[in-house]
Amino acid sequence: MIIRTPEKEIVFSQPSVAKVQMMGQESWQITGEYEERSLESAVEISEEDVKTVMEQTHKSEEEARKAIENHKGDLAAAILELSGSSE
Repeated sequence: MIIRTPEKEIVFSQPSVAKVQMMGQESWQITGEYEERSLESAVEISEEDVKTVMEQTHKSEEEARKAIENHKGDLAAAILELSGSSE
């Protein structure tokens, strides 16, 4: 069973799930071993991607790499950011 939040996943292996009704409200109780996983994963950026952004924007490697990271690998958005376009 996996519970997803905006920041992480909580993964239960072999969960035991019980539905409890108390005072007119339903609740769910989950027991079992679990692990938490962060949803933020590092974006893999190739040297070719960095070079493309650098060529299109005439910015440094560091600036290009940071823009690509900020846009989770979206080269077009990185180029637009570094070109000063607000579209």
